[in-house]
Amino acid sequence: QIQLVESGGGLVQTGDSLTLSCLASTFSFDTYAMGWFRKAPGMGREFVASVTKHGGNTYYADDMKGRFIISRNNAENTVTLEILSLKPEDTAVYYCAAGASAWNMMIGYGDTFWGKGTLVTVSS
Repeated sequence: QIQLVESGGGLVQTGDSLTLSCLASTFSFDTYAMGWFRKAPGMGREFVASVTKHGGNTYYADDMKGRFIISRNNAENTVTLEILSLKPEDTAVYYCAAGASAWNMMIGYGDTFWGKGTLVTVSS
């Protein structure tokens, strides 16, 4: 079992950058692929990015490439999401996720553990 706690959300201005963090409570962090999803107001939850168990490969939603950067630190049980040049449409609750495969996480297949989310609000 793994528990995930996100942090780093808040109110930011258009054009700012922000780094979200997720701390995993588990003795076997490197057995999980990790990812980030988001849910904007009135929308469904969408995939943002994922990273393989040892950080060797990353995957991004097509419209997230370039402004979103996922990374992990297995020594600290953390995964981060850096968001550059924030836009009002990035306003959403951002969720940390853990699963068996970063690729499967991207295509929406397989079981996923979820954090409770952290809210990012981007003002124009």
